[in-house]
Amino acid sequence: MLNISNNQLNKKVTLDGYVASSKAFKPRHYKIFNRFLLVFAFVMLVFLFLPWTQNVSGKGFVTTLALGQRPQTIQSPIPGRIERWFVQEGDFVKKGDTILFISEIKNEYQDPQLVKRTEQQRDAKSRSVVSYQNKIGALENQVSALENERALKLSQAKNKLAQSYLKVKSDSIDFQAAKTNIEIAERQYNRTLTLQKEGLKAVIDVEAKRLKLRETQAKLVSQENKLLVSRNEVINAQLEINRVTAAYADKIAKSQSDRYTAESGQFEAEAQVSKLESQATNYQMRNAMYYITAPQDGYINKAIRGGIGETFKEGEKIVGIMPANYKLAVETFVNPIDLPLIHLGEEVRIQFDGWPAIFFSGWPNASFGTYAGKIVAIETFISANGKFRVLIAPDDEQVAWPKNMRVGSGANTISLLEDVPVWFEIWRQLNGFPPNYYQPEGKETNKSKK
Repeated sequence: MLNISNNQLNKKVTLDGYVASSKAFKPRHYKIFNRFLLVFAFVMLVFLFLPWTQNVSGKGFVTTLALGQRPQTIQSPIPGRIERWFVQEGDFVKKGDTILFISEIKNEYQDPQLVKRTEQQRDAKSRSVVSYQNKIGALENQVSALENERALKLSQAKNKLAQSYLKVKSDSIDFQAAKTNIEIAERQYNRTLTLQKEGLKAVIDVEAKRLKLRETQAKLVSQENKLLVSRNEVINAQLEINRVTAAYADKIAKSQSDRYTAESGQFEAEAQVSKLESQATNYQMRNAMYYITAPQDGYINKAIRGGIGETFKEGEKIVGIMPANYKLAVETFVNPIDLPLIHLGEEVRIQFDGWPAIFFSGWPNASFGTYAGKIVAIETFISANGKFRVLIAPDDEQVAWPKNMRVGSGANTISLLEDVPVWFEIWRQLNGFPPNYYQPEGKETNKSKK
C-alpha cells in the first residue's frame, strides 16, 4: 500500500486478527533476510577480488596448417570436353590416379596424327640441315681449290715476269753492243773514206765499209725493237699477275658468299628444327593433359563440372579434392583494436562447433570441452571483413584436438591475456576500455631494453 489516500485504513483497521499478518510480520523473518544480505554482500566482496583472465575472443573456422594440405580444386590447363569420369564423389584417390578424360575442342589440335606429322616435318628439316652442311663443306673445298690454283697461277705469272726481266736485261745488253758496233762501223767508214781520198784505199773498200755501217745501223734498230718488246712483255706479265689476283679473288669471294648463304640457310633450318621439336614436345605434353590426375592423395569432394560432353575453358574449376594427410589449425579473425594484444606463441583456448563445452571466459582453468592452441601467424594486412586474420596451431603439450574434426568446421577462440581482479574487469567493461596493453615475457621492445 502506498498510503497516498487521505483515509488511511491502517490506522482504523487492525490486522492482528488475521493469520497471514501474524506469519508475515514476525521479527524472525527480518533477521534471516538481513543475514542473507550480509552473506551475499561478503561473497560479492570476495568475488570482486578474485583473479579474472582478460581475453580477446574471435570467430573462425578449422583449416590446415600447411598450404599444400588445404582443400583445393583441380583445373585443366587447356579447354576441352568431358568424355569419361573414372571416380565418384567421396572416392579416395592416390597421387597420379586418373580422375577424368577430356577431348580436344580446338580445331588446330584435333588431328590425331598431329604429333607424328610434326615429327616428320622436324625430320625433313633435319635432313635439310645436313644438306646445308654438305654444301658448306663442298664450298669450303672449292675455296681451298681456288686458293691453291691462284697460288699456282700467281707463281707461273711471277716466273714469266722474272723471265721478261731477264730478257729485257739480255736485249738491253745486245742493244748496247749494237750501239758499240755502229760506233766502230762509223769510225771504220770515216777512216776508209779518208784513206780513199788520200788514194790509199780503193772505192770498193769505201763501199764495203758503207754497207757494213748500214747493216750495223739496221741491227741497232732491230735490237732496240727487241728491247721494247721485252719491256712490253714485262708490263704484260705484271698485268697478268694483277688479272690472276683479281679473277681468283672474285671466284673465291663468290664461293665464300655462297658458303655464307648456305650457313644462313643452315641456321634458319636449325631454328625451324628447334621450333618443330618444341612444337612436337608441346603437342605430346598437351596429349598427356587429356587425362586429369590427382595432384596428391585425398578424397573427391565435389564434381563442379559434371556430365559427359560438357565443355569448359582453360583454368576453369572441374572437381574439388580434400587431401588425406593434413595437420589441423584454426583460422580466426580479431578486431583491429585487439590486434596489439595478439602475439606469436601465445596460448589460445578453442571451442569447436559440434563438440559440447562449458566455458568460463575469465576462468579458463575451470572450463570444460575447450582445447589449447598457440598463435603461429598474424596477418599484417586487414581482411575483406574488416578484421585481421590469425592462424592457430595445436598445442602438442596439452590435450590433442578431436580426431574427427573436419576442415571448415566453425570455432570460437579465446586469446588469454593478463590476470586482473574482477572489480577491475567490471570497471573496464562499464567504461568501454580495451584490455590492458602489455608485452609478453621475452618480447620487450628495444626501447624498454635500452
